[in-house]
Amino acid sequence: MSIPTSTREFYLKKAGSYNNLEERTAPLPPPKAGEVLVKIHAVSLQYRDIMVACNLYDPSAILQPQVVPCSDMAGEVIALGSDVTQWQVGDRVCANFSPEHLHGDSTPAIAQSELGGLAHGVLTQYKSFKPYSLVAIPAHLSYEEASTLPCAALTAYNALMGPRPVKAGDTVLVLGTGGTSMYFAAASGATVIATSSSDEKLKLAAKYGAKHLINYSKTPAWETEVLRITEGRGVDHVLEIGGTGTLERSMLSVRYGGYVHIIGVIAKPSSTDRTIPLSIGKSINLRGIHIGSVALFQDMNRLIKENPEETRPIIDKVFAFAETIKAYEYLHSQAHVGKVVISLETI
Repeated sequence: MSIPTSTREFYLKKAGSYNNLEERTAPLPPPKAGEVLVKIHAVSLQYRDIMVACNLYDPSAILQPQVVPCSDMAGEVIALGSDVTQWQVGDRVCANFSPEHLHGDSTPAIAQSELGGLAHGVLTQYKSFKPYSLVAIPAHLSYEEASTLPCAALTAYNALMGPRPVKAGDTVLVLGTGGTSMYFAAASGATVIATSSSDEKLKLAAKYGAKHLINYSKTPAWETEVLRITEGRGVDHVLEIGGTGTLERSMLSVRYGGYVHIIGVIAKPSSTDRTIPLSIGKSINLRGIHIGSVALFQDMNRLIKENPEETRPIIDKVFAFAETIKAYEYLHSQAHVGKVVISLETI
């Protein structure tokens, strides 16, 4: 095919609401010598995308003006710069959340490459990437499924396979019904405890690997139930998505010397803060997780390939590109179980 010279994309005309997202046609320069041009087939949404659009993201971060949103994509290589040797036209790829985060810890310079915020994102038909920022999609996954890997899956993998990897016999507490984290934990032989305010969502959590289910609407002091399930010991790992609104209960749920992996801030803030005394008193390891590197992404994909059905991403609903604002609204409603995806196939 000939190299396209324009791309359809959404951009945030003005921060403050995802209703300010507008569609436009933008010029598309050809890939440079060291770039790969990718046709994007699917984009999955993260809560971060709502925060960016609603001007609730890190206040110290300087976002791109009229930013093209979203960080998670799956697509097809359609053209190569003259210096590119490691990819071929037709290869199926995902881009890493931070394209410059190749291995190890991130840095301020690497953070400037974060897609959909500090750098323009992937809610666009075509985009050029550095070849080292791309990762091959496991062959058994569709574009929609693969689009969920760069943030949700890699964050869960980073949390569970970090300094003290989850192992058989461990107990993992997952706040919410994030299927990927439950899959990774269960595939490692761990026992999973899941929380949700919905019995229907908990039924699905059981299907995806959770052994113990807690409805926190019916059991507000859910940390007490976690301790009962673990016979007073506490869990080895907590995947904490609520932020200050749930952190204290998570710290009460974890064992002495255990890990609380902080990966989200979606709960209402708490009026109390016992973080310091609890972390000292229980020797808790509080670990902030900011996605992961290209090398970690490649490691994760090897696990996915070896466990194709157990780790298959869970998709709740797929929206057309023209329905982007509806997709944001649906994610914001928190009615979903699994990922919300935007398909670019019909542009």
